[in-house]
Amino acid sequence: MTSNLPIDIQKEIEQLKSEFNFFSDWTERYQYLIEMADRMPPFPPELQTEDYKFHGCQSQVWLHHEYRDGRIWLQGCSDSKIVHGLIAVLLRVYSGRTPDEILASSTDFLKELGLAEHLSPNRSTGLFNMVEAIHAIAAQYRAA
Repeated sequence: MTSNLPIDIQKEIEQLKSEFNFFSDWTERYQYLIEMADRMPPFPPELQTEDYKFHGCQSQVWLHHEYRDGRIWLQGCSDSKIVHGLIAVLLRVYSGRTPDEILASSTDFLKELGLAEHLSPNRSTGLFNMVEAIHAIAAQYRAA
């Protein structure tokens, strides 16, 4: 997990849109997702347990979160490179944010990136399920 304070969520989304728009077709964008997955810090093997397994995706996914300094820090991985890249996108948007920032954000950016329409129905459902899970985590921390 990074210790740098994140930039504003909207700025991060704009940066992601710029990165995705750089590529002319979805083959290149899928490759970029794979590259994003490859650049992620390794997910600790000791966290690849049932306790951290996310059950809203067809692929195997593990999500870990901790709350420090008023912010939620996320880690994740998948056995699928594309899904792992999708996790990288979500972590860029949500990790290191306050619960209020996360809960105030919309999932519209997934459509703006073209992810909602260019993923298979199963992957798209899994992606939105991960976002819902992150929002639920934020709601728990805000209520605490």
